[in-house]
Amino acid sequence: MRQLHTLPRDVAPAGSPSLLASHKVLRNTYALLSMTLVFSAGIAALAAAWKLPHPGILLTLAGYFGLLFATTRLRNSGWGVVSVFALTGFMGYTLGPIVGHYLSLANGHQVVLMAMGGTAAIFLGLSGYVLTTRRDFGFLGGFLFAGILVAFLAGLGAIFFQVPALALTVSAAFVLLMAGLILFETSRIVRGGETNYVMATVTLFVSIFNLFTSLLHLLGFGSQSD
Repeated sequence: MRQLHTLPRDVAPAGSPSLLASHKVLRNTYALLSMTLVFSAGIAALAAAWKLPHPGILLTLAGYFGLLFATTRLRNSGWGVVSVFALTGFMGYTLGPIVGHYLSLANGHQVVLMAMGGTAAIFLGLSGYVLTTRRDFGFLGGFLFAGILVAFLAGLGAIFFQVPALALTVSAAFVLLMAGLILFETSRIVRGGETNYVMATVTLFVSIFNLFTSLLHLLGFGSQSD
């Protein structure tokens, strides 16, 4: 399949028609991100409606990292786009049973809608800020890598050792970390540090996915506590 086109490492100068019109990577990223979000949401809705079982933590990790590896290897060809849909579709399937669980609660619909609204507000607000100011958030890279690694390992510990307090702390940490990742990746795209829209889409999709599930956990716990 033909190679994906990327842009040179420069930023559209002031006075150009618009950032979205001139920056091909950004336009392609947002177009692919929109399609994968709709695709993943549709699969999640079907999984929740059909009450499909969750694949479990081990299969989830194997599927996620396996498909992420495939996407990384194929990122410079058209097959990379196919791999992105496979990855986001799989993530949508794992999300379905989680959403179904919260929908089964007394005020579950309100919790899910609040998590969706919060996720959209955070993503649009942070993205809009970077697109408007074009500020460089590259300095967050090292902190985000370390923070996500620690939070990921802590999250596994909370699952295997059944520690609710630790799980809540991890969810709160992931909200902050994913917000930082949105700033970081959007800044990289705008400033020419990321020239492959397939990988940019994966990073932003994972940020939105983790942001939503973390908010869902926090809001769901608060609702149950009431």
